[in-house]
Amino acid sequence: MYREVEESQTLLINSQTKELIRQDKEIFQFGFGQSPFMPPANVQLALQNAVKHKEYSSVQGDQELRENISTFHNAHNGLKVERDNVVVAPGSKILIFNILLAFEKADVFIPAPAWVSYGPQAKLAGHHIIKLSTSFEDRWRVTPQVIHEAVSSKHFKPSVLILNYPGNPDGLTYSETELSELAKAVSKYNMLVVSDEIYGLLDHHNVHLSFANYYPQRTITTTGLSKWCGAGGWRFGAALISKGIEASFKQTLLGIGSETYSCAAVPVQMAARVAYESYDSIKPFIHRQTQILKEIGTYCSGVLEKCNIRVHPPQGAFYLFLDFSLFHESLKKKGIHTSNELCSRLLNDTGVVLLPSVAFGFNADFFGARLAYVDFDEPATTEIFLVKDQCPRIIKGIEALCQWISDI
Repeated sequence: MYREVEESQTLLINSQTKELIRQDKEIFQFGFGQSPFMPPANVQLALQNAVKHKEYSSVQGDQELRENISTFHNAHNGLKVERDNVVVAPGSKILIFNILLAFEKADVFIPAPAWVSYGPQAKLAGHHIIKLSTSFEDRWRVTPQVIHEAVSSKHFKPSVLILNYPGNPDGLTYSETELSELAKAVSKYNMLVVSDEIYGLLDHHNVHLSFANYYPQRTITTTGLSKWCGAGGWRFGAALISKGIEASFKQTLLGIGSETYSCAAVPVQMAARVAYESYDSIKPFIHRQTQILKEIGTYCSGVLEKCNIRVHPPQGAFYLFLDFSLFHESLKKKGIHTSNELCSRLLNDTGVVLLPSVAFGFNADFFGARLAYVDFDEPATTEIFLVKDQCPRIIKGIEALCQWISDI
């Protein structure tokens, strides 16, 4: 008897999109969240120069790299984690999974919406999942009240909360007040918080606040190169473990790493050394991205709102979470009863690829979807960026989506 494990919805939609493109169909690639920006030239060169590094590193990762990560994040947003409490791995995804594997049995609190892999990972690790309901009116944010209500569903003593902000699929973040109040709530229940801040450096206003600064007792911050550095396929992630967490937990995490991935690829670690060498040096590269992403996201959300699709303007990352609930009756009359059917019909009729809300923790009959506004080519750094000039596929895709929903 095998485990029932479906392919990750994001990877599946990427494969399906590529197949449609091979069939010469016009496709608007809003389904897969892959950065269109290339890594900085010096980081690319560092990877090339490191090709002869074929040795293993320690499971925890190269010491100089971990020092750079510690210094980098301290400069970025005041996150203070010492080198010895930094763990690197082939992607933050495996780090989150291994954090969950460190517990024999736990209650794992996961917001809806949340990234598609949190739930399956918690299930694979044998844990009890508690879904945290959110709403459009609350900007899809977890509130202290939601935490207090959810603990009544606990089965086990250990509690793990997974946060992700700026968020996938919503592109929204938390204010200082929200983080402070949330920290008080989780502290009451001694929760371990995995704060997935992989998009932190893509905060559209460059003011990302790390949850560990509000809850240093039991926070593990995860990050990596896939989003801000545009190096998803390189597979590099890091976990920054707050000093309040007992040392034995880190040893358990390293033990699991030693029996699974052994170490992150050493050439990639050498490139990461350069990427994390100086936050001040990398700021222009990051700010250029956030300026462009903010303009595109603001444009898309503005047009979609005029079409009566409920959406919040993004605050970071490159996602919008679309709420089609105002079209509930019209969609049902067209034979569309689930978010899967909504996205499938939209793809067939218009070529617009969205990821259905059921993949992010919602009931199948909730009409929602994620839009990743990354279907554009990286502009030359010397150009003045204008959405109408440099994002023709995004403009055409958004117009096709609006026309389709208007016809419904």
